[in-house]
Amino acid sequence: MSGAGDKKGSPGLENAYALETPEDNLRLYADWAASYDSAFAQDMDYVLPLRVAEAYKLAGGVGPVLDLGAGTGLCGGALKMLEVGPVDGTDLSPEMLAVAAHKDVYNALFVGNLLEILPVSDGAYAGAVSSGTFTHGHVGPEALGEVLRILRPGGLAALSINAEHYEAKGFAAGFAALGDRIEGLSHRQTRIYGDAASGSYAGDHALIVKFRKRQDA
Repeated sequence: MSGAGDKKGSPGLENAYALETPEDNLRLYADWAASYDSAFAQDMDYVLPLRVAEAYKLAGGVGPVLDLGAGTGLCGGALKMLEVGPVDGTDLSPEMLAVAAHKDVYNALFVGNLLEILPVSDGAYAGAVSSGTFTHGHVGPEALGEVLRILRPGGLAALSINAEHYEAKGFAAGFAALGDRIEGLSHRQTRIYGDAASGSYAGDHALIVKFRKRQDA
């Protein structure tokens, strides 16, 4: 495939989609962090972070907002461009966050695992965004409760979820299980990569899922 992972043995989408454990994630993104923006995001015309940020703003999202799986700061940067903030970021990979720290995007950055408990108090944020984290081998629907925990009552979330896995990996059931703790659940399909992308993943899609935490939840 072209774009990420062109060079034999270098990190790329094939590696990312093959991840199975948090340890796998840490190894891959430690190696990928320095080249992620140029050898992946730029080469593959990775538009999903911007689409998530746009969806968040269009739905009336405000700060403070937490960027879940912030990586090198692409979604956070898009929020800043759209004048949404302040924005904090968290990610499993300290190497990816080190790249994000140089971009003057985030109010605060911290290492965190969505599959556990983030070092954040209940209801700390007016919003949460996530681009590219709820996907192959990364984070599944079991993390939705943690997303809800960090939102204040009435808080908004805009999360991208790989379209192939919304049903197959149990996301539909995961949202249903949140029941009346959320309201306004909606989703819209969007392309992950722009027109300049090439290779076997160029036509991939994601769902941008939006919902609010109920005021009385």
